Amino acid sequence: MPKKTQADVIEITQVRSIIGAKQVQRRTLRALGLRRIRQTVSHPDRPEIRGMLAKVAHLIEVQRAGDDEPVTLEPGQQPRTSDEEQT
Repeated sequence: MPKKTQADVIEITQVRSIIGAKQVQRRTLRALGLRRIRQTVSHPDRPEIRGMLAKVAHLIEVQRAGDDEPVTLEPGQQPRTSDEEQT
């Protein structure tokens, strides 16, 4: 089994409140391990996690581990880095 590199890990930060959010979105944030604003958690960069991120894109910020630049994420889309957007 290959070792995880920092490129394989993403950091997710909750930046908006869940007040007024749908119950499904609240449960998705809890499943990601987010409980409060400005809390950050790390998860492997996997399709299952990316699908969860797409459902709550308006409530979170996503970064690659060790990277200062946020990953562009819009509701219903897969996360993209800035270099992927240019191609």
